[in-house]
Amino acid sequence: MDKKKEVNDIEPGPDSSRSVDRFGFIKTEQSNSQEGILKSRSTHERGREERRIRKWRKMIGAGGSDWKHYCRRNPHVVKRRIRKGIPDCLRGLVWQLISGSRDLLLMNPGVYETLVIYETSTSELEIIRDISRTFPSHVFFQQRHGPGQRSLYNVLKAYSVYDRDVGYVQGMGFIAGLLLLYMSEEDAFWLIVALLKGAVHAPMEGLYQAGLPLVQQYLFQFERLVREHMPKLGEHFIEEMINPSMYASQWFITVFSYSFPFHITLRVWDVFLYEVRILPFIFVSCPVFIPAYKL
Repeated sequence: MDKKKEVNDIEPGPDSSRSVDRFGFIKTEQSNSQEGILKSRSTHERGREERRIRKWRKMIGAGGSDWKHYCRRNPHVVKRRIRKGIPDCLRGLVWQLISGSRDLLLMNPGVYETLVIYETSTSELEIIRDISRTFPSHVFFQQRHGPGQRSLYNVLKAYSVYDRDVGYVQGMGFIAGLLLLYMSEEDAFWLIVALLKGAVHAPMEGLYQAGLPLVQQYLFQFERLVREHMPKLGEHFIEEMINPSMYASQWFITVFSYSFPFHITLRVWDVFLYEVRILPFIFVSCPVFIPAYKL
């Protein structure tokens, strides 16, 4: 057993000879095909995308300075643009603005650093054990003890200390990992705090509290929505004795950051962060506002 552990510890970094997609994931045959489609579309729509980015920059202002004012004046425009998809180059900043995490960061200088450096967590070994399972095909997280895994550990450890009642739960790793692809450690930490403690929307810590009460609520709502909006599928599930907890729990625990293709996950998160209450509706509504090709 010790020998096996020693072998696992000597884990090579990412294979530089393998190509990656534009998000940093090692390409598979399927992703190569999808990437080709996206490239051809992005070339055709480059001018439109540049105009879209300019509109977003004007809307949020330098460093997000105009965001709140614009939201108050034009809430319907903001909602429509978010549902169309946030430009990838602005996604990290906009996520912080719509979640309220930027305000938490500014109000709590030095807190994250204190949690990481000076505090200890009872979940540290559990976090270390799970880190290599988080986005293992992404180059940022592949190298054992590399910068990606260290950042992921720091964020998860910091939150487990910040909220000792919730501590660390395995699904948090994919949320933290997703955020770290678009922002710094400290920014990612405060966005998790904003979500779970409810900076803008209702708190979501019930996703990870004992008994997973919010997951149970979402599963109940989801089952009713499937029966209402997809009655044939709902009836088939009933006939086959398939209930949502058998396949959808992971969706909600990771907020869709694990199970879906990454470009779809990003669109889900765009809408989810602005309209948290819509989370159970994502699956039944995604053909309407999350077309796979629009990023």
